[in-house]
Amino acid sequence: MNIIKFTFKKFIIFIFISLSLLPNNKVKSAEEIKIVYSLFSRTISVKELKEFALYGNADKNLKRLLKLTNTENDEIREILEKDFQVPLSIASKLMYSEIGNVILTRLSKIIHTPNARDEKTAVLALRSSVIKGIDLGEGKINTVTFFEGYPTKKVILNVNALSKIMNKVESIAELLEFFTDSPLNKIKTN
Repeated sequence: MNIIKFTFKKFIIFIFISLSLLPNNKVKSAEEIKIVYSLFSRTISVKELKEFALYGNADKNLKRLLKLTNTENDEIREILEKDFQVPLSIASKLMYSEIGNVILTRLSKIIHTPNARDEKTAVLALRSSVIKGIDLGEGKINTVTFFEGYPTKKVILNVNALSKIMNKVESIAELLEFFTDSPLNKIKTN
């Protein structure tokens, strides 16, 4: 019996040593956002977006994109930096609720992985991004931490799909409220 225990201990120690020597294959976070509008597309780095949000510095690609929006840079920075305090437990409930699935399905047409052939893959990536974004933001999430939490190196942002939704709401603030406050209030009461 002692031989079996000794062999079992050796086996466990061997597994721990093997795991510690293997390279750590961490899931990468998004590094680039490819903004697609009809035939037009531009790629910006998440790092540049974060720097713009924090300090107002923009490289030439980002400056061009900002000009196209016809919006003041301060207003865009405010949107990028707007934090939403969301406890992880509520976010998790939301992500797997019926309301959450509807929101994520709609959002998956706007933000998705480069090779998303189906809605399910895009929805899973969005769930991951929200959860990791909240973790990175220490209980808060904003646009930058959302993209920093995205599980692929490149994120596709489809402006055509975003425009269709924007036509249904009057402002970006209303859009943010639509996607965050309403579903959260329903989950908090459940």
